[in-house]
Amino acid sequence: MPRYFIEFSYDGSNYHGLQKQPNLLTVQETIETNMNKYLRVICSLTLAGRTDTGVHARQMFAHFDIDIDFEQGQFCKSMNKMLPKDIAIESISLVTDDSHARFDASSRTYEYFINLKKNPFNYRFSYYLKHDLDIKKMNKSCIRLINHLDFKCFSKSNTDVKTYNCDISYAKWDFLDDGIKFKITANRFLRNMVRSIVGTMIEIGSLKISDTDFQKILDSRDRSEAGLSVPSSGLFLTNVTYPQKFIKTWKK
Repeated sequence: MPRYFIEFSYDGSNYHGLQKQPNLLTVQETIETNMNKYLRVICSLTLAGRTDTGVHARQMFAHFDIDIDFEQGQFCKSMNKMLPKDIAIESISLVTDDSHARFDASSRTYEYFINLKKNPFNYRFSYYLKHDLDIKKMNKSCIRLINHLDFKCFSKSNTDVKTYNCDISYAKWDFLDDGIKFKITANRFLRNMVRSIVGTMIEIGSLKISDTDFQKILDSRDRSEAGLSVPSSGLFLTNVTYPQKFIKTWKK
């Protein structure tokens, strides 16, 4: 059957995560329900990954297989009329039959936003801290993330994974007008990994732990040694990359 990739974005505030769960409202279920109504057949999405309750995505992908003809150029417009305001289909592409939204992704990028000035219009999409942070010290410890491989210390407990290894290629804090932003890119991420990294780095920026302490946490492989997970509201999946060779057509 022909295989299609869809690119979509969402505000995760009102959902119990991306991945479908019994008796809970999720982004996947919402898209599938409306997609099945539009296409008039039952099909399911294979996601590029997962995001937890309250986490947002500026770019996420999924694939589905379907053996009926439909107007690819009209798909995004029609779906966006049906979907709620907090989910948008950005594009659809016909891909090679062996393309996989999850396994073919070569990198994923997350960004976490912290406000250092109270902003009543941004509380849904950032974490408000009442004190300044030492960004220089936090960025020094980012180098340790890039040079490390096993991130069990930042993984949610009792997670069923074969490996805790992640290849982080980029990690950096930057100043914004009213706060700071953490950007991190890797081939894969563990559950709760980014939020626990940010929570631990806030302790570095608050001068509660040192860069040496941070390395000890990494080496411990013990989640209880790391800092608390920051709220999900400030976390965005911003980019997922794929080899371009398997894309046949691309429609906005």
